[in-house]
Amino acid sequence: MGSLWHGFADMGAVEKGAFVVARGEGAYIWDDAGNKYLDGTAGLWFANVGHGRREIGDAVAEQLATVAHYSNFGDFVPAITATLAERLAEIAPVPGSKIFFTSGGSDSIDTAAKLARRYWGEVGKPSKRIIVGRQKAYHGMHVAGTALAGIPPNREGYGELMADARTVEWDNAKSLLSLIEELGADNIAAFFAEPVIGAGGIYLPPEGYLAEVRAICRDHDILFVVDEVVTGFGRIGGSWFASTRFDLQPDLMTTAKGLTSGYVPMGAVFIAPHIAEPFFAGGVWWRHGYTYGGHAGAAAAAMANLDIMERENLLDESKRLEGSLHKHLSPLADHPRVQEVRSGLGAVAAVQLADPAEALPFVKTLRQHGVSGRAAGVGAMQFSPSFVITDEQVAELAERVLAALG
Repeated sequence: MGSLWHGFADMGAVEKGAFVVARGEGAYIWDDAGNKYLDGTAGLWFANVGHGRREIGDAVAEQLATVAHYSNFGDFVPAITATLAERLAEIAPVPGSKIFFTSGGSDSIDTAAKLARRYWGEVGKPSKRIIVGRQKAYHGMHVAGTALAGIPPNREGYGELMADARTVEWDNAKSLLSLIEELGADNIAAFFAEPVIGAGGIYLPPEGYLAEVRAICRDHDILFVVDEVVTGFGRIGGSWFASTRFDLQPDLMTTAKGLTSGYVPMGAVFIAPHIAEPFFAGGVWWRHGYTYGGHAGAAAAAMANLDIMERENLLDESKRLEGSLHKHLSPLADHPRVQEVRSGLGAVAAVQLADPAEALPFVKTLRQHGVSGRAAGVGAMQFSPSFVITDEQVAELAERVLAALG
């Protein structure tokens, strides 16, 4: 029996044999027996520039040999971390945004939840404490993110983690409006939304939904928090962020994954100037932070990752991938074992199986056909490959999925 306790796993089943990933290159990974697979998910949504980029590894090694990390508490900061913050501010959806670094997406969500509440206290509205999420939503697995989750099984067994958390319908802006009318806008701090619901099953927003909920939040003085842990850094297709593509003007935006393409753990919260202002006026301490937030080695990885994204025009490639996934996976909807295919927005797609119970076994069937895939939501197969995958490889991916369906 192995010693590793896997995340999101039935360890009794895993003990019968883990899938050990030995190496990766571009859009492919290899297991420890030497078998090659198309990586259908880019790891866990994150390997945007593909696997095996020595340039990123070399940048990290050079930074670690110079100074591996130093706290950015108080007035401390590693030089490269400050440089990265300025670079991110330049591509922020809201000009003048401040950047708060974290160690990953779950950190970013908890940071945004705490900051939203603290902000309202600083501007004299301490009663605004309720945080609102959506059905099907996934916001990481820290306390705030788990409480916000719209995936009930992720909350089961923990009791009430955060009393001031509520959930509304994922696809109906009027549901948010009804909650505001019920609870009172003076009691609601923030509304969290993924532009494209990710781990909950890859659900695209209804036409006009994002603009509508943004307007509702503005009208009722509620912070609009856009969770771009999945969609950020190009995954939305053609833009750095969904908040840019759809002009969402978020008050807070959470990111991680694609910031370093997963080469080193790192996250960042983008904070609009009007939210940061009370804390930058002087005399206010926000007693929050992470030892490894803004880690120097991770910042080096992020800088190299962004260099590759820009040099190879990977934002354009992600837009190409948006169309390619839709073109090649959509026909699978005609298969009797498939209920529907959700695609056409961002470099993501879901093949929804008619029988959700087949999803987990189907992950292993896909491996037999040379594809590394993942089940998401209730019976959906997630596809979110790296931006370096070619149209020919996407076509091959679809052919292999079809063969696995039988």
